[in-house]
Amino acid sequence: ATPTPTPTPPAGTKLCVACRAGRVDRDGYCERCGHAQPRERDHMEQELDAVAAVSDRGLRHHRNEDSFAVSATALSDGSPAVVAVVCDGVSSATRPDEASYAAAQAANESLLAALPRDVHPQQAMHEAILAAAEAVNSLAVQPGQEPEQHQNAPACTLVASVVAGGLLVVGWVGDSRAYWVPADRSVPTARLTEDDSWAAQMVAAGLMNEAEAYADERAHAITGWLGADAYELEPHTASFKPDRPGVVVVCTDGLWNYAEGVEEMAAAVPADAFSRPLHSAQVLVGHALDGGGHDNVTVAVLPFPVAPQGAGSA
Repeated sequence: ATPTPTPTPPAGTKLCVACRAGRVDRDGYCERCGHAQPRERDHMEQELDAVAAVSDRGLRHHRNEDSFAVSATALSDGSPAVVAVVCDGVSSATRPDEASYAAAQAANESLLAALPRDVHPQQAMHEAILAAAEAVNSLAVQPGQEPEQHQNAPACTLVASVVAGGLLVVGWVGDSRAYWVPADRSVPTARLTEDDSWAAQMVAAGLMNEAEAYADERAHAITGWLGADAYELEPHTASFKPDRPGVVVVCTDGLWNYAEGVEEMAAAVPADAFSRPLHSAQVLVGHALDGGGHDNVTVAVLPFPVAPQGAGSA
C-alpha cells in the first residue's frame, strides 16, 4: 500500500521539533504527540563588537527565568561606552521571567539615555537600578486589580557593568555577581560585588566563615531584590580603574554556584576571553551545564581595554 503523504501545512504554521509533523498549539505543545516545544528564551545569545552574553534554561528548570541586555553607545567625546545587564527572576515570586526581562530592558535603556549625556557612569548606574526597580514594581499592578505586594509580587535580582571613559562600573541588587578577570592570569581575579544574601550577612557579621555560610541550606536566601514587596531598595554601585586589560564577567548564581571562589572562576574563564567574549560566555555556560545545570545560567563578558602608555590623555 502506498503511504498517504503528509499534507503540507499552511505557511507560517509551526511544526513540532520532536515528531516533525504535528502542529504546535498556542500553549507551546504539539497537537499530535504532546511534546512541549522549546521556548524562545530557553537559550539566547547576543554578540556585539565589545560585549557578548549567553543565557540558558539549564537542565532542571522548565523555563528560563533569567534575562539580559547588552548594548553599546558613545560618550559625548565619541569614546565608546559598553553596557551589560543580567537579571535573575526570583522563582518563589509570581512571573519571575517577566520581572527579569522588564528589569534588564529598563536598566539598559536608562544607561543608554544617560551615558551620551555625560552623566557619570556610576551615577548613571544608580539611576538605571532605580528605573529597573520601577519597571518590576509596575508588574505588580494589573488593570482592575489590587497591587500584589502581599502575593509574592514579581521580583528579580540585577547585576550590571559599564565600561566607559577608562572606568569599570558595576551595580547590583541581590546575589548575581560581577568578576574582574585580568588578561594576565598571574594577576589575581577579583569579585567586584557583595551578595545581598543570608550567607553574606553571616560572613559580614563574623558569625561564620565563607565555607560554613555557603554550605548552610539558608545560604542563598536573598536579602535584597527588585520588586514591589522588597523591604527597602538599596542599589549598590562601585567604580574601578584597572591599569591593565581584562574582562568583566557578569553572571547569575547559575554560573557562580559552580565556580564560587575567584580562583575557580579564573580557571573557568578561557585564556582568550578578551578577544573572544562570545566564545568565553558559551564556555562558561557550558561549565555550569557540565556541573549539573541545576539553575538557569546567564553570563555576559565585557572586555576592558587599556590605552597604551603615552596614547591619549592621562
